[in-house]
Amino acid sequence: MSDKLHLLIPGAVLAPEGSGPGAPVPASALPVPLPPNLRALLALLAPGATISCEEDSPSTPFELALAQAQGLPGEAGHIPWAAFETGTVGTPCAFVRLCHWQVGADHVMLSPPEDLALDQETAATLLAAMAPYFEEDGIALQAYGSVPGVWLATGEPLRSLRTVSLQRLAGQRLTPALLDAAGSPDATLRRLQNEMQMLLYTHPLTEERQRRGLQPVNSFWVTGAGVLARPVAAASEVQVEARLAAPALRRDAAAHALAWQQVDAGPCASLLAHARQGGLAQLTLCGDRAAQTFGPAQNGGWRRFQGAFGFLRTPDGLKQL
Repeated sequence: MSDKLHLLIPGAVLAPEGSGPGAPVPASALPVPLPPNLRALLALLAPGATISCEEDSPSTPFELALAQAQGLPGEAGHIPWAAFETGTVGTPCAFVRLCHWQVGADHVMLSPPEDLALDQETAATLLAAMAPYFEEDGIALQAYGSVPGVWLATGEPLRSLRTVSLQRLAGQRLTPALLDAAGSPDATLRRLQNEMQMLLYTHPLTEERQRRGLQPVNSFWVTGAGVLARPVAAASEVQVEARLAAPALRRDAAAHALAWQQVDAGPCASLLAHARQGGLAQLTLCGDRAAQTFGPAQNGGWRRFQGAFGFLRTPDGLKQL
């Protein structure tokens, strides 16, 4: 086992129900009282680097923190996640994910892609129907991974494409700036989105899914575009604990509190044991607008932790600063 261990927790803080990603962190952002292992970790570790994001940032604080931990190049919106995760070098690539756009009178909202409940057969049928249109623009599509409707795209149009994280957009309104790409590198993808909306509107699967009470697939979203000039090996010491992310996105306080209990009893306990045994321990707590990393401290870290991440006051009480 490596002497280093870095635990990243997306969704660590919970914004109030009904608020958007830019909402202030409330007093209940972390459980009160703090779970025992988390509290012990914060007493051992000291605040380190902080990442802050504006409300319109194309990447989440977690994604930026993870990119730094993995040594990936690129700024927000230009981190080559697809190339990194697939080990693709020298070829521009991205992930394409099927999704449902809720079109209102004055807005478009992107539903969380997992709400589609796609199966492999449906995804394969749609891939066969959509791939030729992408090929005309020099983009090849292929199925990737075990999640139906997630595809790997490769091709030159993806080299400098700015992409916006699905975690930023799921359940949110799509702004005109996101959908109007005239004159930009993503104009090709926006045109393809329009073409696919027309194709999918008349596809037999759309009517079939609606009869079954399922959301129709009516668009796609592109993430993680870019190119790697050389291989970047995944850092073995980096661990991601994602159980808090979904309840944080849904603003589900009860599910979030339960997930914190599980995370505290598992990954936090393991990181605490690692630190107490003399290992190099790092913890990164990620919210909608900020990520705070904690690392080894010469002295107890609690005093130095107060005020970090913007809301701590005492070991058992929180306030927004």
